[in-house]
Amino acid sequence: MLRPNKEPKITIDNPHNPYRHNVQGKANEPITVAGLLDRAKSVLEDQKIQADWTLGEIYNRLEKNAPRIAIIGGSSDHPAHILDMQTVSKAAIKIWQEGGVPFYFSTPVLCDGTAQSNMGMSYSLQSRNAIAEIVVNQMEAHSYHGAFVIQGCDKQPLGVLSGLALLDRTRRLRGEAPVFASFAPSHVLQGGEIPPQLQDDLRAVADKAVRMGYQNISDDMHDALDYILQCSSNTQFQGVLLRAVENEIITHEEQKAFEKQLAVNTCDASGGICAFHGTGNSSRDIMAGFGLAHPNLELLIEPPTQEQLNPAIESLFSIANRPECSVGELVGHNIKNAIRIHSSGGGSSNLMMHIVGAMIYAGFDFNLWDVEKIHQEHPIPDLLDYSLTEGRDIYVLAQQTCSGMIRGMETLFYELLENDVPMDVDAMTVTGQTWKERLSDSNGLSADGVTDNPIILSQPKRQFSGVDVLRSNFFESAVVKISGMPTEQVDQFDEKVSFVVYFENEEKANEQLLNAEMLDELRDQKTFSQQHLLQMWEHNQPQTYWEAQSLSYNELFDRMVDDDILRLAIIIAGQGPEAFGMPEMFTPMQHINANRQLQRLATLISDGRYSGVSYGAAIGHMTPEAYKDGDILYLQQGDLLHLRFRSKRIDLLDSEAFAQGDIMPYQGDLRTERQQLGDQRKDTMKKRQKTVAASNRLVGCTDASEGVVPMAVKVDADIPFSIPATKL
Repeated sequence: MLRPNKEPKITIDNPHNPYRHNVQGKANEPITVAGLLDRAKSVLEDQKIQADWTLGEIYNRLEKNAPRIAIIGGSSDHPAHILDMQTVSKAAIKIWQEGGVPFYFSTPVLCDGTAQSNMGMSYSLQSRNAIAEIVVNQMEAHSYHGAFVIQGCDKQPLGVLSGLALLDRTRRLRGEAPVFASFAPSHVLQGGEIPPQLQDDLRAVADKAVRMGYQNISDDMHDALDYILQCSSNTQFQGVLLRAVENEIITHEEQKAFEKQLAVNTCDASGGICAFHGTGNSSRDIMAGFGLAHPNLELLIEPPTQEQLNPAIESLFSIANRPECSVGELVGHNIKNAIRIHSSGGGSSNLMMHIVGAMIYAGFDFNLWDVEKIHQEHPIPDLLDYSLTEGRDIYVLAQQTCSGMIRGMETLFYELLENDVPMDVDAMTVTGQTWKERLSDSNGLSADGVTDNPIILSQPKRQFSGVDVLRSNFFESAVVKISGMPTEQVDQFDEKVSFVVYFENEEKANEQLLNAEMLDELRDQKTFSQQHLLQMWEHNQPQTYWEAQSLSYNELFDRMVDDDILRLAIIIAGQGPEAFGMPEMFTPMQHINANRQLQRLATLISDGRYSGVSYGAAIGHMTPEAYKDGDILYLQQGDLLHLRFRSKRIDLLDSEAFAQGDIMPYQGDLRTERQQLGDQRKDTMKKRQKTVAASNRLVGCTDASEGVVPMAVKVDADIPFSIPATKL
């Protein structure tokens, strides 16, 4: 006999309840809810939870329109989601106790680290759009009202956010209740430590390199040893070790043995988001900036306790019927806060595209130029003193936050206000409060609460930060993270002339960038004209130009390398969204960073994606991409670029004028002059494109300046950005 129906604590203010008349749903779903709660009770057996759920009570809550909350996790083949079930279980029990109906589903999560340097990177960006589609599909098919999201890294956070924001707008256009959600970022994974014996062995390799006359390899090995051990630093070791093999300092077998020892000591078994400030932790910053992460859960060093999680679930229920706290509203009202937090923390370049994408999914007519306008409204100081070599990684930041010394992104928000940056304190957040209300409690708010090795600063390192948008006479837009370069490095490359070294794709680039003889080969093949070398010396280092006149070609080239006068623009084309899925150019960037000599000379430029920087800047997200006839398709070896980072420009120069000593932007039409070259390269790209499964190619999407979102999503994004989100 069924128990009498109980009235739910809370119901959703929505005239539409698909469960009321859907007998199949009310037959199918109670067993999934009961199964989830039974499993949660088993996982949390130490809490001695009373199992007060019955199929009848679950049916009753569905019938009465109690909040149906989807707990959205990620696949456990990604390190950030290894321990999801602990958090899923705690969230499910609390949702039930608050009067809701908990459900659980997970999305695939592609790990960028695992996908580096293989075909997986051509599926990485597409996975963001696929996750958004999966979220909308599941939320609509099973009629979930809201979500509690276990936020991982790579494309998962912004993919889930984009799906929820699109769903929010779609339902509100149908006259239904707004979609509400709270994000709980996975804890930070502590970087590994290189075992003492392995450190000694690698230093012995460095010493042997010196004895054999390869000082640069020795120096690069010592640089790699300074970093915390993580998957990204393994790539740096790989570059140095491969050069050591090539120069017969170690054998191939020794190289593989070193790589194995490094790999098995890299990751903590408890998983989490890697401790470097890449896309994973930048997404953490962004989600906090959008007001979507509860402060209790924002920066942890292990999965949340029940006590930490409970206030987040309670807050989620408190905003269930508040349109001003829906996902789309929080995104629209907090966009400036999110961008300024991302900028002041020097976050991943990838987020420039994902932020734009999230706004478009939320229905706003928004693009990269709007991000730039927000950057230019007010200078954004550099307030994050992050370092992977000096004990200031994101794991340490999480430790400082968990100890109560600071309050994570609330502290960064506060310090931006203290530095006169105009933050929107009246914007709502997932706690059901405005930022002003959250910051009214000053306990632990100031960055000065950390006196030993602070990461968030009260006094800026410098008065500029963030990712800049570049213009050119051979592209429409590109991005570069100048904030990732120390000022002295910016000085070394800004207002310099650089030779183009052209690669049609990443494979060709990686092969050559690992070639220890690359610079010697450029010299021996006389790749650049002697007159251009002379003029480059005169422009890049005029104070010593008098020394150049009497040198032979080889002497001139070598001196320009040794004295850091030569500049190289490493162009990697054919990597754009439609051509090849827009893979991240992390591996070629690390190969440059692993070569002390090359890194002082090179800037990396691509229509692919970037997370961070090379020594001389990583310029990516170029539009139009080569596949769409962008002029990057028509550049060739020996072309000359004028790097003007502080002016936010890179221009192709007239090579004949430069030979005469004049800096004159190219005025011709590359497509006409080099049509045959472009056609040959396009044919190569089309053949290469077929190696990506047709179902997963980024076709019918916008370009990088508009977030690489499906065209249908872009067409529907018609809310003018200047109109408040409440006009939805």
